[in-house]
Amino acid sequence: MDQVMQVFSGPNAIQLAIAVIGSVFIMLVRSIISKRLNHYIKDPNSSYRTKKAIGTVGYILIVLLLSVVYRDRLGSLTVFFGIAGAGIAFALQEVIVSLAGWTAILFSDIYKSGDRVLVGGIKGDVIDVGMLRTTIMEIGGWVDGDLYNGRIVRIANSFVFKEPVYNYSADFPFLWDEIKIPVKFGSNYELARAICYQAADEVVGSYVEEAEKHWNNMVQKYLIENATTKPLVLMEVNDNWVEFTVRYVVDYKRRLGVKDELFSHILTKVESSSNQVTLASATFELVSTPTLEVHSEVHTRE
Repeated sequence: MDQVMQVFSGPNAIQLAIAVIGSVFIMLVRSIISKRLNHYIKDPNSSYRTKKAIGTVGYILIVLLLSVVYRDRLGSLTVFFGIAGAGIAFALQEVIVSLAGWTAILFSDIYKSGDRVLVGGIKGDVIDVGMLRTTIMEIGGWVDGDLYNGRIVRIANSFVFKEPVYNYSADFPFLWDEIKIPVKFGSNYELARAICYQAADEVVGSYVEEAEKHWNNMVQKYLIENATTKPLVLMEVNDNWVEFTVRYVVDYKRRLGVKDELFSHILTKVESSSNQVTLASATFELVSTPTLEVHSEVHTRE
């Protein structure tokens, strides 16, 4: 009881009061600044990252405040903290690496909230970047295509140092995709190619100009070839049919829907081509088993 009274009396009480009031004041200022950010920063990504940085600065200021207030007691604990710190660093090495990963994510272009990534074998959209873990709304799994499956996955930030990070939307928010159209031998191949080009222009033509601007920025930033963003139609012949491959750029979030639109446009145009273009399909011929003649000889004893 006497020790408790000593804490709440004299210099101890003043230090405690300064620590509590100072911490509350720092948290209050941090909260006010975070709420007023929406009036000055309109970009959601910039606002999110700024709020995260302000929260971290707030915690650092509280630690500094406590260090200053109780600096007279820290001297005798230096050796203890040194030994304990080494043990804690070894035991929490994964946590420390995750904090380092969070710093790298926050101040670099690895990914940010809203990006579509593949991290640690998990594909999805980043919905939150915490100090220790990144939260992802998963895509795929038991669901075909680029669709949410409803599962939220939390991945340690240390993965950015251990495994590749695939970002689908960082500097170039488009993907190259392709569909394959099998056409029967004897069709009008030039008309088939024209149909593919027309469908691609109608569905993804609006992406070309914007994608080209982003790609030009990529060429200036990285050592990379100046690839075309316009739709391409390539023809290949195999044993079964003539195959046309339609290659195009698409917004990374609309890949599945655009593929559906392309197939719909191409099928409509093929059906209205007066049988000049006919789609091919795999056929199998069942060959009957040849007749087997069995001759038997019966030997009798005399």
